[in-house]
Amino acid sequence: MIIGLDVGGTHTDVVLVDRNGLIKEIKVPTDPSDLFNSVLTGLTTITRGHNSQKINRIVLSTTLTTNAIVQNKTQPVGMIVAAGPGIDPEFYRTNSFFFAVSGSIDHRGREIEPIDPAEIKDITANLKKEGIKHVGVVGKFSVRNPSHELEIVKILERSFEKVFMGHRISGNLNFPRRIATTFLNASIYPIHKEFFHAVEKSLEAKGLKLPIRLLKADGGNMRFSSTIEHPVQTILSGPAASAMGAVAFGPQKEDTLVMDIGGTTTDMAVLINRSPVLDPLGIELGRYKTLIRSLEILSLGLGGDSAVSVSNGKLKIGPERMGPAMAYGGPVPTPTDALFILENITDGSREKAVEGIQPLASALGFSVRAFAAEILDVTCKKILAAAKQLIYRINSKPVYTVHELQEGYVVRPKSILVLGGPAPYFAKYLETVSDYLVRVVPRWKVANAIGAALARTTCEVTFFADTERGIAQAPEENFRQTIDYGFDTDAAIRQAFELLKAKALKRGANADYLEMEVLESLEFNMVRGFNTTGKNIRIKVQITPGLIHGYDDAIRKLSES
Repeated sequence: MIIGLDVGGTHTDVVLVDRNGLIKEIKVPTDPSDLFNSVLTGLTTITRGHNSQKINRIVLSTTLTTNAIVQNKTQPVGMIVAAGPGIDPEFYRTNSFFFAVSGSIDHRGREIEPIDPAEIKDITANLKKEGIKHVGVVGKFSVRNPSHELEIVKILERSFEKVFMGHRISGNLNFPRRIATTFLNASIYPIHKEFFHAVEKSLEAKGLKLPIRLLKADGGNMRFSSTIEHPVQTILSGPAASAMGAVAFGPQKEDTLVMDIGGTTTDMAVLINRSPVLDPLGIELGRYKTLIRSLEILSLGLGGDSAVSVSNGKLKIGPERMGPAMAYGGPVPTPTDALFILENITDGSREKAVEGIQPLASALGFSVRAFAAEILDVTCKKILAAAKQLIYRINSKPVYTVHELQEGYVVRPKSILVLGGPAPYFAKYLETVSDYLVRVVPRWKVANAIGAALARTTCEVTFFADTERGIAQAPEENFRQTIDYGFDTDAAIRQAFELLKAKALKRGANADYLEMEVLESLEFNMVRGFNTTGKNIRIKVQITPGLIHGYDDAIRKLSES
């Protein structure tokens, strides 16, 4: 059995599934101020009455790290950056305690200028004086030669609780994005570490010794223990769960919009032939452009519980959420209250919904029903406008799915898959105001938790080889070896796959089902005078994101339910 748990802004959805289908589903209220308690409540409730020894794993999708960054609730960290000539790191300053230092490595991995140990020791003293406990260290070409990062860390490590190196956070070459990614990783580390230990301790106290994994932004998962070094990988895991919850039900050979309409936000993604569209460069979160591989996702601050008001004679919906709908005892009217007025919903109070919407309707000269219809019309049109922005954003650059580059492809969705609590009702109105065929995902209330439960373990490896220098390496994996002049692309791919397999198994992948593929394969000749002196090879490989093997019957039964 597998537990899938998705922490949303309004509810925490939890499912228990096995190879025969869905065994149990629950929803518990999310406490934004105490996400740990929301997780623990969900886990203890879903396991009640079931033998925990038969549970193979738990996959969590949590908003903890995303919320910490968006709400600026991260702890101060130090950043030490070595760029060398040609670029001013100050353009990419991430925070107050940001230090550009001497020392540089060129694009081939050769040292141009050594670091200055005295300079690093002075910075160490300054950071300690400010009470800084966590530091990020990034060199411009550390993914080609991490020696400077390693040397700096050797000076720092006894003075700080944790030091993160850029080449271990990402193997990609984009220096500005590696700075931002390392900074975010360091700044959310203490929050994530506290969450990690609290979950483990509480489950142990309750006798639940269960293997836990966290969903990543690319729709795959990794062992909870692996996230301690890479908490940044858990950013935007919630929207990824929504996309994975729709993967099995998307139409084949067609482009499909996925919309998870929750209480606080509507999260959107796009499927091409059931394969999610990928943002291969990395997440952009506020002002931070990162190297965190992610599904192409748009989160709109508009949901079923968004506050409805009238301002300057105009209807205003969201982005604030003041609580649940008035039909459920909330303080202000919402689009959900509009649904109560227009639809036959029986699990709340229609009278309370009318009571909340009546004054606003009167202020604008509407009847209650007409105003409710206006609320839903505006809500759906805002959601569709955001979907149009997402499609434009995808089509404005090369289109990648989690499987491959779609050369020259233009995304043209004809249908929408809707999930989330109010999905069946919103589906009706979305179809009314658009040309899309709108369908509801099976088990729409908890489809995101099902997506988390059934997601595969994923990871990627970037591998470099320079036959002129006789070096092959994957600094992110702490791998380096000498090679001869005859080392070629085929050999590089074989070595990259070996490293990928080891990494995947360490993160919890099933050894019998490792779908490995080459994402990128580049080879350049190195020329001196008129002679070729060697080859520069770059390989990137991945475990293909998708749903785990062995659950086809479960998915079929869900489709039929």
